[in-house]
Amino acid sequence: MSDRTRHFLHSSEMPTKWYNIAADMPNMAQPPLHPGTGEPVGPDALAPLFPMALIEQEVSSEQWIDIPAEVLDIYSMWRPTPLHRAKRLEAVLNTPAKIYYKYEGVSPAGSHKPNTAVPQAYFNKQAGINKIATETGAGQWGSAMAFAANIFGLEALVYMVKVSFTQKPYRKSMIETWGANVIASPSTTTEAGKKILEADPDSTGSLGIAISEAVEIAATSKDTNYALGSVLNHVLLHQSIIGLEAEKQMENAGDYPDVVIGCCGGGSNFAGISNVFVRNKINGKNSKIVAVEPASCPTLTKGIYAYDFGDTAQTTPLLASHTLGHDFVPPGIHAGGLRYHAVASQTSQLLNDGIIDAMAYKQIECFEAAVTFARSEGIIPAPESSHAICHAIREALEAKEEGKEKTILFNLSGHGHFDMGAYDSYFAGNLVDDSMDKEGINRALSAIEGLPKPPGYTGKAASL
Repeated sequence: MSDRTRHFLHSSEMPTKWYNIAADMPNMAQPPLHPGTGEPVGPDALAPLFPMALIEQEVSSEQWIDIPAEVLDIYSMWRPTPLHRAKRLEAVLNTPAKIYYKYEGVSPAGSHKPNTAVPQAYFNKQAGINKIATETGAGQWGSAMAFAANIFGLEALVYMVKVSFTQKPYRKSMIETWGANVIASPSTTTEAGKKILEADPDSTGSLGIAISEAVEIAATSKDTNYALGSVLNHVLLHQSIIGLEAEKQMENAGDYPDVVIGCCGGGSNFAGISNVFVRNKINGKNSKIVAVEPASCPTLTKGIYAYDFGDTAQTTPLLASHTLGHDFVPPGIHAGGLRYHAVASQTSQLLNDGIIDAMAYKQIECFEAAVTFARSEGIIPAPESSHAICHAIREALEAKEEGKEKTILFNLSGHGHFDMGAYDSYFAGNLVDDSMDKEGINRALSAIEGLPKPPGYTGKAASL
């Protein structure tokens, strides 16, 4: 057992292939459907939005997919990322548990998001695309795509959820520094945005609305493609580099996680740290793998498993996932990256199969955990990451109560340097625990009652 608190990999040890969980899932995720015909969507239906290389990755069942040399070269600007042993946090908690965290905040954009932004920009450039339209919640994805687009000489247009656009002004500055344009969503620049504003002029926006605006721009512009920062298979594939590195680093530390934790909105960060360990669990390793979400947007813990649109304007294919309904607008919590109405189909299927677990926490208890972590480990976490920290602390305290050793691994998906306004609110006592909007969820779920039903359809939300 190593006494080191930080575990690094040499650049020569960086993974050269992405891992595809589809190859090992006992039950494949249900395919996306065409909303008009109800039939599985083929590559031709996705071609107006994505380059063929990404479409091939989306539908691939190959276990390993090569990372292009050009992408590896850019990854090497910050990867491999470090694995830390949180010994100071362990001491504060007085726990026999060993706590490790993989730190993705060392990337240029300050989060895990460039892991997929870079290959998406690369494959679009290879396909002759000149411009990317995308959305962002808290701004991490928009920042990452602005960074990646700049590297490959692409234009980028980012629709940022309005509540986060207001809460996090320096994310906007970051996006613009890398040369991208950013617009608060909903906006008057698209028909989807105009429709939302006509119905609700004071709309604070949602990722579903911002996706609608970005997809509309891409679908109506020949030289523009769409890029998504989470949910889709190829995004989860790219993020697997996190778990692949972590697996090597845990081996170097002479340890293996009993619990693997990631915060979960659309699913990219959670899948990035966990899918490699999911594979090991399927093959006999006994680890608990936990996705952690906000209690005010409890997609996995309270949503239904159904086919639903990925966006509010109903322009995307239907995806089988745990959902709160595409019309649902979550409360304006500071963890903007977790304010999405649905979860990746692969992650949803793994939950259905009992391979992963899900937990939900309220905003204030997550900030309490974040401050405890910052005061012991020194890193100020993003509000999204605080959800993973919150559950890691719970697991560590349970180990203390039981008097048992336990090894915990979580993904610290990004730093909170652009979220200090949220910390100010917390310290001033102005942060609120937004409750789950039961009426809003029920209203949103009623909008999907007539859509096709996947095997395992749950029919109604849990415990609303």
